[in-house]
Amino acid sequence: MQAPLRIPDDERMRSFLFVGDSMTIGCPGDYTWRHRMWRHLEATMPGAYEIVGPRTALYDPATGAPTSDAYADPAFPAAARRHLAGWGEGWLHMAPAIRPAMETTGADTLLVSLGLIDLGFYTDAEQTAANLALFLTEARAANPHVSIAVHPVIPNIRAERDAPFAAQCERFNELLAKTVADQDRPGSPVLLATAHPAYDIHTDTYDGTHPGPSGEHKLAAAFADAMHQAWGVGGAYSLHHEHA
Repeated sequence: MQAPLRIPDDERMRSFLFVGDSMTIGCPGDYTWRHRMWRHLEATMPGAYEIVGPRTALYDPATGAPTSDAYADPAFPAAARRHLAGWGEGWLHMAPAIRPAMETTGADTLLVSLGLIDLGFYTDAEQTAANLALFLTEARAANPHVSIAVHPVIPNIRAERDAPFAAQCERFNELLAKTVADQDRPGSPVLLATAHPAYDIHTDTYDGTHPGPSGEHKLAAAFADAMHQAWGVGGAYSLHHEHA
């Protein structure tokens, strides 16, 4: 019997799951970088992707919970709002959550931005890297052929005044790069996105941590360009087509 034909990465239907912390879930009035990525996928992979996830809401500081649907773009489709992101959640929280989320949604491509909150409040660099490794194990338990793109930690304004915290961010990013290199394999690639070279926490965020419109575009661009270059998925992200 002939072996089944493998569908090239750039031709198969992909189910994207955004995994992240406060920078990914967003607050009322945000577009979110998830919205920017949806627009990019619509432009480069129309009909060849879906966005999946067990959550859809924004975090509302007024309630202290993910209870808002007040996205800046009211036309952001309900199906495209899906995610697995949480305010104050990190690798520590997502490692046990990823397998059930993938089993429920059928996600096969993870776009992950985590780590700052871990290092700031929960775990040191080595412990955070251990939770990253557990996350990868759990994701592959749900789907042995999952593709995973991970964004490095962007040191926030705290790192400018807290040298030990800045050192932990740098150390974790070193461990992240090593883990990605060790865990990348044929059939289940793990990819380290490169932070946008022009990302500036003083101009691309509204508070030194959380992305404003320009930061949202640059986060989306980091993932989009990494997937396009490494996997042939989608296309290059054009920052010249920014809206809002």
